[in-house]
Amino acid sequence: MLVLLGDSGVGKSCIVLRFVRGQFDPTSKDSTTVKFEIWDTAGQERYAALAPLYYRGAGAAIVVYDITSAESFIKAQYWVKELQKHGSQDMIMALVGNKADLHEKRTVSSQEAQEHADMNNMFFVETSAKTADNINQLFEEIAKRLPRPTPPS
Repeated sequence: MLVLLGDSGVGKSCIVLRFVRGQFDPTSKDSTTVKFEIWDTAGQERYAALAPLYYRGAGAAIVVYDITSAESFIKAQYWVKELQKHGSQDMIMALVGNKADLHEKRTVSSQEAQEHADMNNMFFVETSAKTADNINQLFEEIAKRLPRPTPPS
């Protein structure tokens, strides 16, 4: 299971819609098929208490912030801490700066986000759900990092 966390309005649902409706081949080079079960949590504060129910059993989490909103980056850092507290130890985590198409309005630097991701054992990517930039790459990277079932001997 894959969960998306982040502030309201950062583009979580848009990322999912772009991925699901776009041209993405879920088979990797080694012919392993990856099936994602995606849970897009509501960004509204009133649902924050329910979030642990979603990510407790998740194998992967995408924490999304808006590159034009420093406030959403602070909230993303909160979600990272929550995942580290309540998620599984081997959860794959991605830090995603969305709305990269609005780079001229950027308030969160790529360097600052990359440093935060590195400190928290996450991978970092900037995306644009509007233009589809790095959307497929985000999910491909998660698929690559998922543990592979061992074939029966």
